[in-house]
Amino acid sequence: MIFVQVASFEEWRQKARHLLLARVPPAEVDWEGEGLFSEELPAPEAGTPHVPKAFVEAAECAACFREPRKWDLLYRILWRIQHENRQLLQVASDEDVSALRHMVDEVRRDSHKMKAFVRFRKLGDDYIAWHEQCHLVLERTAPFFARRFGPMRWAILTPDRSAYWDGMDLRFGPGVPRSQAPSDDAMEELWKTYYANIFNPARVKVAAMKAEMPVKYWKTMPETALIPGLLAGAEQRVREMVQVEPIVLEERPDLWAARLLQAKAPLGEIAQAVSRCRGCELCEKTHAVFGAGSHAAPLMLVGEQPGDQEDKQGKPFVGPAGQILRQTLAALRVPVEHVYLTNAVKHFHWEDKGKNRLHKRASPTQIRICRPWAEAEIQTIRPRVLVCLGVTAAQSLLRPDFRLTRQRGQLIESPLADKVLATFHPSYLLRIPDPEERAQQRALFDQDIALAYQLSLEA
Repeated sequence: MIFVQVASFEEWRQKARHLLLARVPPAEVDWEGEGLFSEELPAPEAGTPHVPKAFVEAAECAACFREPRKWDLLYRILWRIQHENRQLLQVASDEDVSALRHMVDEVRRDSHKMKAFVRFRKLGDDYIAWHEQCHLVLERTAPFFARRFGPMRWAILTPDRSAYWDGMDLRFGPGVPRSQAPSDDAMEELWKTYYANIFNPARVKVAAMKAEMPVKYWKTMPETALIPGLLAGAEQRVREMVQVEPIVLEERPDLWAARLLQAKAPLGEIAQAVSRCRGCELCEKTHAVFGAGSHAAPLMLVGEQPGDQEDKQGKPFVGPAGQILRQTLAALRVPVEHVYLTNAVKHFHWEDKGKNRLHKRASPTQIRICRPWAEAEIQTIRPRVLVCLGVTAAQSLLRPDFRLTRQRGQLIESPLADKVLATFHPSYLLRIPDPEERAQQRALFDQDIALAYQLSLEA
């Protein structure tokens, strides 16, 4: 048995490469043993392991997971990629791959929580924040704050490590207790005023709010002191919001959708409202395309926006991209009554190129304005599994920084449904010129839809 101890991803990477080239199998390596790195380790063979970039990125992320046996898992997967299956990471059902994806998801979620919930307090000319991280994400996440608050001098303190930015250099040091961070400052009243004004009582779901903003972070967030009072007055504020003239509602889909949901309106009534919506300029040049399918469907697929044929026929996924999706559903023998199809944006956004209307990506404003309609469909149907097809749908319904290249096919925690995942939009497959690459990506797309269908069958 070879005993190995590492303290960072780079250290693990160097020693894993050495072991791999020496052909030492995972069963003969103990990454958390009491011994030292063995000097009797066989000399590595000449050469350089060819490791998929996707694995390196996933391993670097998983290295932040607060679990010592992660190094064993990473080396075992690395060994299997080299000796068993180069495409191992694409096998979602594999136990090791599933464990790796879980680690990556948890680390990314914790990094996102840090970005969302760190609150700086002003101390002289400096800004100090204290944060309790679940995993070791500080060094991974601190560059975000350096970019966002470049001119500021700040420090983020955690029990494990601390980050310091002086406007030019980012340094790290040991962790500190919360007592070393300031408790409040003059800026907090301004922040509370801002939070109170952006609080939307029509979207209050306490369980979902706590899932997205866990109570453990509340002690460092000044606005959480306002939440009990805001929740107590939410019902009255909703009643005030929905008592709006119809002409105003047509220009405010957020208020209109809230009104319909409160009244438990059926999908047909929501569809009529979408057809009358005047929230953005797209309604002036194309028809609204509402969703289609079973109103009790356990599987809901949300695309990006209608295309040329969808606009002409008034139905979702009837154009070339839709044919690919329908072929996949047919191959999986998904019953028609099992699926509901819709789009994040309800109008076809296009630009004139001679005889053809060419697809144009919807703007962030158009996506934001249309989001309440997609949310209304989701909340009315309540699917067991929700699939976002394409980055526009994922960024609209999940979060603005969603990266499809990193999170495709992975289960995502969201209050929208029990199981949520994202994959390619089928129109992406049509744009791939190389037949071999197109076939590979099509296989991944089919695999993701098959996973979603299987999950939707589970009780």
